[in-house]
Formats: sequence, C-alpha cells, structure tokens
Amino acid sequence: MTVEHFDQAGFEAAIATGVTLVDFWATWCGPCKMQGAILDKMELPESLIGKVTVGKLDIDKAPLVAAKYRVQSIPTVIIFKDGAPIETLVGVTRAEALIEKLEKAIA
Repeated sequence: MTVEHFDQAGFEAAIATGVTLVDFWATWCGPCKMQGAILDKMELPESLIGKVTVGKLDIDKAPLVAAKYRVQSIPTVIIFKDGAPIETLVGVTRAEALIEKLEKAIA
C-alpha cells in the first residue's frame, strides 16, 4: 500500500470522492512517528484495495486544513467519505482498528 502525502492546496480535491483516511501529523511529534510507521506497514485486505486512499497531512504545512477539521491533538486520523469527515481518532491507533473503521466506511 502506498501512503499519499497531501498538501493544503490539493487537500479538498484529494478527499472529495470515495473513502480517504488522513493522518494529521507533524515532524516534531513522537507519537506521530509511531502512527506513521503503523500506516507504512499496514496491509489492506483485498476487500479494501482500490476502494480507499490512505494519506498524511503535515499540520505545520497545512494549518488551515488542520483548523478547518478542528485538529487540536496529534496524531489525529480522520476518515472522510465523499469529502465529509465520518470518523475521528485521536492518538496512536492500531492498524487493525483502522482497517475495521475503513471496512465500515465502504459498507
């Protein structure tokens, strides 16, 4: 699985259609590095391949996006469906829990 890197300019277009998991993080955040490693190693089951997008957004480079979605603590993972946030998880979240939330989102 490839983890995409989103930026402030293209963020809304990137989440506009389908199911997108976004990890809001910062380079100086220790727990964010743990969450990033989980995403990098996460293997999507066959049922999710081609149906979800997984990406990261550096809040220091995209403060307007972080503010819009009220990201106050990091890491925060938000799952979007067709541009609307449907699930917010604050803190380090295990891959199994993320996969479970994604499966619910595409159902």
